[in-house]
Amino acid sequence: MAAVEKVEEQLAALRIARRSVPSEEPAYLLDMDTSTAAQPGFVAVCCSGQSLRLHDRDTLRFLREYRAQHGTLSGVRFGHTCGSVLFSACSQGTVQCWDARSATQKPVQVFSGYPSNVFISFDVSCTDLIVCAGTEKVEKDTFLVFWDARGITDCASATKEPLGVYSESHNDDITKICFHPTEPNLVVSGSTDGLVNVFDINKDNEDDALISTCNSDSSVSSLGWSGEDYRQVYCTTHDEGFCWWDTAQLDTEEPITLLHVLDVRESVCTENHGLHYLVGGLYHEKAKKLFLIGGTSTGNIHLISCGTDGLSLVGTLSGGHSATVRSFCWSPTDESLLTGGEDAQLLLWKPGAVERSLTKKASLKISSSVQKRVRVHNTSLKSRKKCNA
Repeated sequence: MAAVEKVEEQLAALRIARRSVPSEEPAYLLDMDTSTAAQPGFVAVCCSGQSLRLHDRDTLRFLREYRAQHGTLSGVRFGHTCGSVLFSACSQGTVQCWDARSATQKPVQVFSGYPSNVFISFDVSCTDLIVCAGTEKVEKDTFLVFWDARGITDCASATKEPLGVYSESHNDDITKICFHPTEPNLVVSGSTDGLVNVFDINKDNEDDALISTCNSDSSVSSLGWSGEDYRQVYCTTHDEGFCWWDTAQLDTEEPITLLHVLDVRESVCTENHGLHYLVGGLYHEKAKKLFLIGGTSTGNIHLISCGTDGLSLVGTLSGGHSATVRSFCWSPTDESLLTGGEDAQLLLWKPGAVERSLTKKASLKISSSVQKRVRVHNTSLKSRKKCNA
C-alpha cells in the first residue's frame, strides 16, 4: 500500500511546468499522444480545426501542422517502434501517416478503406505491424478494418488496401479501439451500442477471434487495458459511467465484472469543485493502480483512484485550464501529465513544478478568444446530483 499512497501523493502534487504558446487559430484539443521511441520527444495534438499539431515534448514549442486533404481527422497515435511516425484516421475512409522528422506535410502512407467507410476511431498495434480503424454506422453496416502497416516509411505516399474486416460484432458506431500494450494480437473495441469486445486477431475468422463481449449498458467514450499483464479492460461512457472487467476470469467461476458505476458524478465526492465529466483512464504500472481523469466545465482536473470497492478522489489540479479538458497523456518516464482542453491550451504538469511560461492573465485571454469561436462542449451542461458531505 505504501507504493500506492506515494504515487497518489505524487499525482496530487502535480503542478504546471509549461504552457504552449497560443495558436493564431484557437481550437479544441481533442486527443493527444507522445512519442516514446523518438529523440527529441514529440507531442501531437488532434484539433477541432481538422488538423494535427506537432510540439516539442519538453518545451511544448510548436513545430508544424498536418491537415487531411479531405475530411475530418479523428485521434492521433505515434508508432511504438518508430516514434517519429504519427497516424490519424480520416472521415473520408483513410488512415493517414506522417513522418515527424520530415518538413513535408504530405502523408508518407495512406491506408485506404472501402468506399462507404467513415473512420472515427483507430489504433496501431504495439509492434506497429497492424493498423485497425472503426467506422460510423452506414445504413446497417459497421466495420473494424485492418491493414498491414509494415514498411510505412519505405514507400512514400503509397496507398495500402485492407487486409480484411470484422463486421458482425458491433451494430453501431465504433467509437474507440485500443490494442493490448504488449500482445500485438489482442485488440479491444467499444461502440455506441454499449458493447466492449476483445479480439484475438491471430484467429482465422471473426467468430473465433471474439474472446469476450462485455456490456457497458451505454455508449462507450473511452477504453483501455489495466492490471497485471494488462488482463483487465475498462471503459468510460458518454453519460459518465465507468465499467471495469477482468478477462483473466473468463475461464473461471469468478465474476468478470470488477466494478460498474452508472454515474461517476454521483459516486465521487469532490467537495465544492463538482465533477461534470470523465476524460478517460490511465494505468500506473509502478503502483499497479488504475486512475480516472475527470473534471469541471471551468477547467479543474480531478484524479480518481479505482478499486473494486469503489472510486475515490486523489486530488484536484486547478489554476491551469479555464474550460472543459478533452484530452490527456501520462508519461511514466518522468511521471508528468499533458492535458489539452476547450480553452485551446496544452499544459505540461510535473510533481512540484513551478510554472515558467505564460501568465494566468494571458491564458484567460486565450480562453476567451477560443470560446467565442467554437461551441462549448455539451457534457459540461449535464445536470448532476449534489454530493452529500
